[in-house]
Amino acid sequence: MQRFRPGLPLAVAYSGGADSTALLQACVERWPAQVHAIHVHHGLQAAADGFEQHCRDACARWAVPLHVVRVDARPSSGQSPEDAARTARYAALRQAAFAGDPPIRHIALAQHADDQVETLLLALSRGAGLPGLSAMPARWESDGLCFYRPLLGVSGAALREDLNLRGVGWVEDPSNSDEQYARNRIRARVMPALEAAFPQLRDTFSRSAAHAAQAQRLLDELATQDLAQTGLPPQITPLRAFGRDRQANLLRHWLRTAHGTAASTAQMNELLDQIAACTTRGHGICLKVGGGFVERRGPVLAWYNP
Repeated sequence: MQRFRPGLPLAVAYSGGADSTALLQACVERWPAQVHAIHVHHGLQAAADGFEQHCRDACARWAVPLHVVRVDARPSSGQSPEDAARTARYAALRQAAFAGDPPIRHIALAQHADDQVETLLLALSRGAGLPGLSAMPARWESDGLCFYRPLLGVSGAALREDLNLRGVGWVEDPSNSDEQYARNRIRARVMPALEAAFPQLRDTFSRSAAHAAQAQRLLDELATQDLAQTGLPPQITPLRAFGRDRQANLLRHWLRTAHGTAASTAQMNELLDQIAACTTRGHGICLKVGGGFVERRGPVLAWYNP
């Protein structure tokens, strides 16, 4: 937290749990009268109203302006509950930040070192590439907002210990103990075993994630340079001049940055096979990739979502 230098005014995503309570208190102490709290009411459990009231009471005691946003976080068909809640939460944070007068451009989130380890383990369990193995960034910008995670170097136990020493209460979300969710299973079963075997895992896993993030930034730079040669959307002939791995890197970057989608390993391998076979004008390409389709349109590849 000592090196945390956000722009002001600052909003803190405040659920009422221990982590966000510790973050909100630390920010209020450092920047009095410059900190707002945003509480997202997901409406997914009976305890949600109680969480909101706890946040209202706490912010009233600390003289912190509180913005409450109610969302419908129910998953759509094919969407996981975690993804639905995350999407709704970030949309709510943006809504509350831009509704301020003046608008708030800086938002702090309370994920900590344990969350970072869990995120990396989840990525490994899915066979993720470098973007997933990079885990959670400490800072990023999106849609005119700057987000921060200043607690990534602090364990959850340390945050709770500090709150107990201060006599500050928080709410416990009962869904955090529901082991139908993979993250909760990791927290309850895997983390204790890993910590017993590797006491420094928070530091070492964080370094590994940072190395993966650095490698991904280099791959993104290479993809940007390669796209300058193939054009956007990529032309097939100059694309074929690159090796297979370099083609895959370019295509993944193009799909992610231009279309907000990602290819599975199987989809990317099939697409690369089709590009390798595309030696005549009559060779057509139309493959399911990510949330849509990649097809050949004359000399270029195009992605569309029907």
